[in-house]
Amino acid sequence: MKILLKIFTLCIVCLFLFCGKVSAENIYRITNANFDTSNSMIVLSAADTAEGVIAKDIKLIKLEGKAYFDIESSMITFQKQDWIFNSGNIKEIKINQFSNNPCVVRVVLYYDNDFNPDNIKFYRVKNNIIVKLKSSSVCNNPYFQNTYRDEHSSSGDFYEYTTVTTPVTSSDDSIMGQIQEAFNTQTEQFFAKKELKLNTKYYLNSVSAKQNGVLINGFGAVTIERPMLLQNPSRIVYDLPNTLVDTKLRNKEIRINDTETVKIGQFSVNKARIVINTEDTGDYIPIYSSDNQSLIIANYKKTNNSSLYSNSSNVSGYVNEKNDEQTQSMILKFEAPVVHGLDRYNDKLIIYLYNVSKYSDTLFKGTFKDTFFEGAVIDLMPKIGLKLTIPIEQSALVNTYLGADGRSLKISVKEVKKKTQMPVNPVIFSPPNISVKKSGKQSVVIDAGHGGSDTGAIGGGIYEKDITLDVAKRVEKILKQKGYDVKMTRSQDSTVSLQERVDISEDYEPDIFVSIHVNSSVKPEINGIETHYYHQESLALAQIVHSSFASAIQANDRGLFKSKFYVINHTTAPAILIEIGFISNATERGQLTGEKRKQATAQSIADGIQKYLQQFK
Repeated sequence: MKILLKIFTLCIVCLFLFCGKVSAENIYRITNANFDTSNSMIVLSAADTAEGVIAKDIKLIKLEGKAYFDIESSMITFQKQDWIFNSGNIKEIKINQFSNNPCVVRVVLYYDNDFNPDNIKFYRVKNNIIVKLKSSSVCNNPYFQNTYRDEHSSSGDFYEYTTVTTPVTSSDDSIMGQIQEAFNTQTEQFFAKKELKLNTKYYLNSVSAKQNGVLINGFGAVTIERPMLLQNPSRIVYDLPNTLVDTKLRNKEIRINDTETVKIGQFSVNKARIVINTEDTGDYIPIYSSDNQSLIIANYKKTNNSSLYSNSSNVSGYVNEKNDEQTQSMILKFEAPVVHGLDRYNDKLIIYLYNVSKYSDTLFKGTFKDTFFEGAVIDLMPKIGLKLTIPIEQSALVNTYLGADGRSLKISVKEVKKKTQMPVNPVIFSPPNISVKKSGKQSVVIDAGHGGSDTGAIGGGIYEKDITLDVAKRVEKILKQKGYDVKMTRSQDSTVSLQERVDISEDYEPDIFVSIHVNSSVKPEINGIETHYYHQESLALAQIVHSSFASAIQANDRGLFKSKFYVINHTTAPAILIEIGFISNATERGQLTGEKRKQATAQSIADGIQKYLQQFK
């Protein structure tokens, strides 16, 4: 017992010595680490302090195959990070607490021989450290994160195979082990590595019910799309692009109150979906925290607004930014991080600035005179904050962005060019012969690539035309069972020209056109799946079907390509061409001719088609 008492006393003394050292210097707490794949940068966020700025001088130490830098007088408030990437020149990034006395955070980057470490640049936005890994120019200061968008698909959407590490709790029953665990927060932990198809924008790991709403937590940068209002039953649907949901949360229903529930799921490989069952669908809005790590979707009419923030702020600056002939942006700058909510109507956008009380009406109107935002007004809401109303045409596309330090808000509006108006009473000399489908069902044209004398690619004595016809017929069968009308460009081993395939589709007038092919390469080691589109209106179809396909097939995901293939260029309906694997790769060729791979491919393509038609048609 005396020995235990001595050990306990020694631990207490060490703890006080450590605390004394910490209190003697200004310690910056790094609250978040995010890797932005699209801009190839690391963003390390720390709280602002009155004493100064974090890491005035950062020195990059370059070694063989790796480089590292230290952040003095700092501590991470999250678990140490170990990111392993399966694509690009950067192979691994580690972020950990290198020492506690003095407090030093170390970031280590491992890269291949093709990477030039001289391209690594450091920037600071307030107390946010931005580590730029490419030689391209840094994002405009401040570093903005997309928080809301009207579009339900974007060419900026992405995901990649990434390995993440998670701590594994070790059970130590010894007295010494328990004492050490109690007093040493930096005890070495065991970590389990798991490869995920992880989108590096946002990882959602917590959902909890709040009074008249739901709180979403995670790490990264959260974006939310324009909601969909559905009936029977009454519900509102929010999609979060570039988001991975923790498996423990998927399809779990949470009760908000006696009459309302929420369920969250992984809608596709890189999109989360939140469904709130409520009769008050028009009253729910997203409310963003100042660090963009958490999100409350709540009934704004019943929300206690004072509980949303702990600090007050004022508007300190106004900027109008002309991006191009169709796009302009309003930027509002604040004295302190802002907490804001957003409500999108067909003819206007409303921004609620909950912790903001003062602004200059003269400067506001003067800045945005003769711009897209000339009709915008700000109203004071007693005990709430400010209400910004921006009139917007129904066809316009809206995006909002929050600065990394939470002190700037950017609203971007893109006005869609109007088509030339036809005369009120046009004279039609030769009315087109439009065939109308009598079934009223949604329809799909499935195009089995090649056929007849056109064998397509050949590998190991196997013809591409045979694989594509087999898979196409399976897709046809599944879609018909789901209740869709399906038209095949060929149902047997026959020769059909590219123009004939287009003519079949144009005459049938389907909702979508899907062409199925098998890839080939002179390099036999190349393998994997890819999806091609050409017209912009086909992008959403390509993304959704490819996501379904890639999540179901254990194969190298080569991604999306904008390609000018004849059949997807000349068809009117949204059209994609899917390369389901490489016939030139012996291993993949064996899989493509097997029952399991062909059926899984057909099922995933059909599932993706159904998801697209349910969402957009």
